[in-house]
Amino acid sequence: MPRRRRHSRVSAQEGGREEEAPPEVAALLSAQSQSPQKFQETADPVLLRGIFEIRRGSCDVVLSQRALKWRPIQPERPAGFSNRPKSLKILLNPQSHKKEATQVYYEKVEPLLKLAGIKTDVTITEYKGHALSLLKECELQGFDGVVCVGGDGSASEVAHALLLRAQKSAGIETDQILTPVRAQLPLGLIPAADTTSLFVCGAEDRTWAAPMPGSTNILAHSLHGVPHVVTATLHIIMGHIQPVDVCSFSTTGKLLRFGFSAMFGFGGRTLALAEKYRWMSPSQRRDFSVIKALAKLEPEDCEISFLPLNGSQDDPKMRAQGLLNSDCNDQWKIIQGQFLNVSIMAIPCLCSEAPRGLAPNTRINNGSMALIIARNTSRPQFIKHLKRYASIKNQFNFPFVETYTVLEVKVHPRNTTSGYSPEEDRPHEATLENSFPWNVDGDLMEVASEVHVRLHPRLISLYGGSLEEVNDFQVTCNCL
Repeated sequence: MPRRRRHSRVSAQEGGREEEAPPEVAALLSAQSQSPQKFQETADPVLLRGIFEIRRGSCDVVLSQRALKWRPIQPERPAGFSNRPKSLKILLNPQSHKKEATQVYYEKVEPLLKLAGIKTDVTITEYKGHALSLLKECELQGFDGVVCVGGDGSASEVAHALLLRAQKSAGIETDQILTPVRAQLPLGLIPAADTTSLFVCGAEDRTWAAPMPGSTNILAHSLHGVPHVVTATLHIIMGHIQPVDVCSFSTTGKLLRFGFSAMFGFGGRTLALAEKYRWMSPSQRRDFSVIKALAKLEPEDCEISFLPLNGSQDDPKMRAQGLLNSDCNDQWKIIQGQFLNVSIMAIPCLCSEAPRGLAPNTRINNGSMALIIARNTSRPQFIKHLKRYASIKNQFNFPFVETYTVLEVKVHPRNTTSGYSPEEDRPHEATLENSFPWNVDGDLMEVASEVHVRLHPRLISLYGGSLEEVNDFQVTCNCL
């Protein structure tokens, strides 16, 4: 008979009382220990230590050569979970990114939401504008947030709908908005795919990309740092909320829409061409529209007036409270001329092919917009400017490119007709006569007169946070 080793019997102690270890504790001994809390040191050497669940309670467990000790503990609740949602309204665009959005949601997003115990109500949108009409009338009481699964256009449409709903609830006439109220629910953005699709065309030396709102997951990338489905989902699960600046677009006293970024000129014309050729595959029509727009590159004759952010205007508290007076005519600046492209952006518009962003000098909630103007120049020079977005070089270091930090912008076209042919390049039959195409977050907006763009600081809250916060939260499950 083998000789028994001395002190081979291990006893279990809780609160100083010694007892035999229950069966569930024995099973825990082979588990991998996690980060322990400090226990009083004893002379008995510690073999294993960790935080385990015993009888449905968290305990600090220490296994030594002589005893197994544990004491109940109350885990600290992470501060980032204070806004964690319990119920979400999901709007899914099945046409987004090669019709992969449905697969992305049900294979990657829904399992994580279920694991976190979040209830969901999913609506699959059937046409452009469907989300807008749904959110005008649907009941949102009982939901903690709204989540959009799709691209830039889908996310912008849902944000616009939530803001319109907030104005209606507050009794504000939408055509008279000067200081809109904040959206009542936060918005979550799930990019339709982890990869980025771009407007790509060939050049003599190499292939280059011209990223634009709508062609990439710019909004999600700017918010999370990466256009990654699981990262975006974890931000929603943890309840990380970021206030984000929003622009309003209006003309002749009428609100057109809310949005985050816009392009006029080359950017708007390219999107108008792409909309006309929807019978092509997304990659084909993007390539085709960029090449055709460059082949017919023409400037827009217009007057641009803007309210710069400087001097007394550079007050974050005043901007956040909406106390800045934009009616001081002596502060407005006016420039006139021939412009190839005009970009107005309240977010940096990051994407994988534009590492510095389309508007690298702004942030998602710094109370200002970036106004980027490309004056008339030769086609090769303009292409060089576009190619710079894909590098770390300064894309604005050209004599024909001007950048401003602004609060408001007015773009007044002085052409009698639009720069693109009304017969050949009209994107659809309902196009207004003598209208000018705008690219607003990847959606085509056609306007026949001056467009007034106003910045509204922190008007909507989006689920998102720093990447460090994501790294603090680990989920281990087969669905990853």
